[in-house]
Amino acid sequence: MNVTRARGAAMCRIHVGNALSAFGLGFTVPYLYVYVAQVRGLGAVTAGLVLAVFAVAALVVLPFAGRAIVRRGPLPVLLAALVTAAVGALCLGLAGSATAVLLSAVALGAGQAVMQPALATMIVDCSGAETRSRAFAVQFFLQNLGLGVGGLIGGHLVDATRAGSFTLLFSIEAAMFLLLVGVMATIRMPHAPSIEGASAESAKGSWKQLLGNRAMVQLCVLGFVLFFACYGQFESGLSAYGVEAAGISTSTLGSALAANTAVIVVAQFAVLRFVERRRRSRVIAAVGLIWAVAWGVAGFAGLGRTSEAMAAAAFVSTYALFGLGEAMLSPTVAPLVADLAPTGMAGQYNSAFALVKQLALAVGPAVGGPMGATLHAPYIVTFLLFSLGISLLAIRLGRRLTVAQDQPSLARSLVVARGGASAEPVAAQA
Repeated sequence: MNVTRARGAAMCRIHVGNALSAFGLGFTVPYLYVYVAQVRGLGAVTAGLVLAVFAVAALVVLPFAGRAIVRRGPLPVLLAALVTAAVGALCLGLAGSATAVLLSAVALGAGQAVMQPALATMIVDCSGAETRSRAFAVQFFLQNLGLGVGGLIGGHLVDATRAGSFTLLFSIEAAMFLLLVGVMATIRMPHAPSIEGASAESAKGSWKQLLGNRAMVQLCVLGFVLFFACYGQFESGLSAYGVEAAGISTSTLGSALAANTAVIVVAQFAVLRFVERRRRSRVIAAVGLIWAVAWGVAGFAGLGRTSEAMAAAAFVSTYALFGLGEAMLSPTVAPLVADLAPTGMAGQYNSAFALVKQLALAVGPAVGGPMGATLHAPYIVTFLLFSLGISLLAIRLGRRLTVAQDQPSLARSLVVARGGASAEPVAAQA
């Protein structure tokens, strides 16, 4: 009972950490371009470089983050990431030159990138197979709520004519990260297997072990396509397509983004009940089909000969359908990464999957942005096919998963039917 209570208390603090870190991200990131290009007067090129630096910093630090989490545990790594992000946010609010802005963005981007696998690994350590899907669903719910509230409050605080308002914004973000250091430092993590004093050779071996796990490699490929075809298009290709092909106004685009968040917040726990009893691979395949429908609706909005109101409604519906798919993925993909990881290697696997996500988010806008703005029909067809590819990849992945990995609820039922025998044989690694 004491162990269960300790895990519950730790999980509550972890969820607070997820919400506050997402709040900080939504608080400042939407206004970075305006801040750098206009408020500091450094131009569009420097502003674009700042946004690119966030992705590059994440790609550089994530491979090392996985090794550090395995060797030291997720909590010390998270605390170091929070302090780094706080320093980056504060310096960014005070920076006046291009060099200072870029260096600050490196610190902020690296810190925020490392938070993701560290927090995910803490969720794994504080949850069991029966509670993990719900824990990750709560995480996703709070992340979206934090992003939405952060963006809303930040938008009311900033004033493009006053640099001081942005300095205040970044200072509040830095203070929030430091507050989070205090909250997370009080966590008493349950004992989790780790590799103390692991050498560089063993770290290389762990990457070799990961790449030898065929199911994990297939999941990473699937994850790349998921993030490339959905998240990587939200603020680049799809929005450009909406404006150029469908004639969508900025207010309608804002409504579409709000609809996406609203569907996630409203549907998350209703969807969770549906997802928990079904095979994870089939759930991901269903998401691919839902997103294919979403791209078809987007095609109607921009390519169909319809009224402005109908086009706007179809475009908002597209984002809502994407939100439904996201709500189905949150209790499915992250727990699957954890269940594929050997004992003590959850940090490495979470970091590897976060690295794949960052790659997709870097490539997605670069490919989708120009296509969405100019090649309207090819853009829709391309990403509709990518969505169908998600379904095919998910079905193929399902063939490599054990019962415990693909449908934990069924595995638990089998254990009960066998008279309470250990579930370990069922959960053998693929």
